[in-house]
Amino acid sequence: MPSSHPLAVLQRPVVTEKSTALQPRGKYVFHVAPAATKLLIKEAVEKAFSVKVTAVNVIHMPGKTKRTGNRVRKTSAWKKAVVTLKEGDRIELFESA
Repeated sequence: MPSSHPLAVLQRPVVTEKSTALQPRGKYVFHVAPAATKLLIKEAVEKAFSVKVTAVNVIHMPGKTKRTGNRVRKTSAWKKAVVTLKEGDRIELFESA
């Protein structure tokens, strides 16, 4: 991954019930670029949100088979990262109003 720009690494936040339940424990979930490494993800989060990252866990999500009538298709596989922040740090983007 040649570009170290945070938007090239962090594609979008993952907002689900499970990811929202992790936020009080200082964990945030992002959809990341397939070529992103843990170190690139850590640097991108720290640069984009001005926080200190203590851990990064990466999960490869397989594509799913979807059926519409007689047609069968497969969704793309993707990569997500669970980022743990230093005690007391928060990302305001995720906090509910």
